[in-house]
Amino acid sequence: MTEETLTEILPPIRHWPALDLTGVDFDPVLTELMREGPITRIQLPNGEGWAWLVTRYDDVRMVTNDPRFSREAVMDRPVTRLAPHFIPARGAVGFLDPPDHTRLRRSVAAAFTAKGVERIRDMSRRMLDDLVDELLHDEPPADLTATVLSPFPIAVICELMGVPAADRHIMHTWTQLILSSAHGADVSEKAKNEMGAYFADLIGLREDSSAEDVTSLLGAAVGKGEVTLEEAVGLAVLLQIGGEAVTNNSGQMFYILLTRPDLAERLRTEPEIRPQAIDELLRYIPHRNAVGLSRIATEDVGIQGVRIRAGDAIYVSYLAANRDPDVFPFPETIDFSRSPNPHVSFGFGPHYCPGGMLARMESQLLVDALLDRLPGLKLAVPPEKVPFKKGALIRGPEALPVTW
Repeated sequence: MTEETLTEILPPIRHWPALDLTGVDFDPVLTELMREGPITRIQLPNGEGWAWLVTRYDDVRMVTNDPRFSREAVMDRPVTRLAPHFIPARGAVGFLDPPDHTRLRRSVAAAFTAKGVERIRDMSRRMLDDLVDELLHDEPPADLTATVLSPFPIAVICELMGVPAADRHIMHTWTQLILSSAHGADVSEKAKNEMGAYFADLIGLREDSSAEDVTSLLGAAVGKGEVTLEEAVGLAVLLQIGGEAVTNNSGQMFYILLTRPDLAERLRTEPEIRPQAIDELLRYIPHRNAVGLSRIATEDVGIQGVRIRAGDAIYVSYLAANRDPDVFPFPETIDFSRSPNPHVSFGFGPHYCPGGMLARMESQLLVDALLDRLPGLKLAVPPEKVPFKKGALIRGPEALPVTW
């Protein structure tokens, strides 16, 4: 597209309120924005000004993989956003651009490869079996979130990180305070500082370690001068918090399977399709409210005939990209035979979620254990009575009451 054909006419600014959506309903505001065009302008409840939003699959992949859109430049900008408080730590991996971002990610890459994830598979399966044993021992009804879907990912991420089992509970408490907007900025920041101080101690103790857990890898990288302690701590906090995303994702997955018994039955009778089915559920479920972190254009860029000016803020919607009908025919349908399924639920480009392989492994273990060991698993309340999180950035059931 030539310089002359880029339009200077700005689309109207759409206000995107914070919504407490129930179940796995798709955000109606996002549906409207997708309908309005490939690129729109939005204003979220907090921050200042407006930002561009891209919703088409190809545009989302282009923006997230294009060095002209910077995360680092967001640090000094009060960009319109969903989160009521925004306290990014300078040097945190989420706000770095390559090559610093690449250097920092490289320090822990070994833990998140197929081999690194495989290293903890058997231990993860045993921990999950213990949780299901307890569930069966206590008899129904039970809250699947509290008994399995929450403690399991905490145990797994702590195992991968090298956090002792005795400290899992405090990690979970800190994570909940950091992720919730309900307690205010001070409480969230205090929890983040306390988790950071914990990891600073742990990483500092492991500077000569040759172990394969994340804090040992970070300790070794700090010891060799490849990353600073501050960078290592920021990355550890982000990975620890991210590890609990599986609780919300799997809560939504099982909500779908328990409200659509035909889908659950198919997974029981055709176990060979489970990995492909999990990918389709990951594509379909609405992982979050609104949008995540923005980027700033560092120079003028044309997208779909629209000029994005240097300094403009821009968001991508992975949820919208996962429903792009040009890439996913009949996107509203859960199709376990969908192939290929190049969803972007774990992001795209340099900031692609390092825990994608880990999350898939956990999801597969959960589906195997719960569907095979509890053949009569069903909701203990009507679907509309399942409580979903309110005031949270990440979506998922607060509790999942089940019987069997």
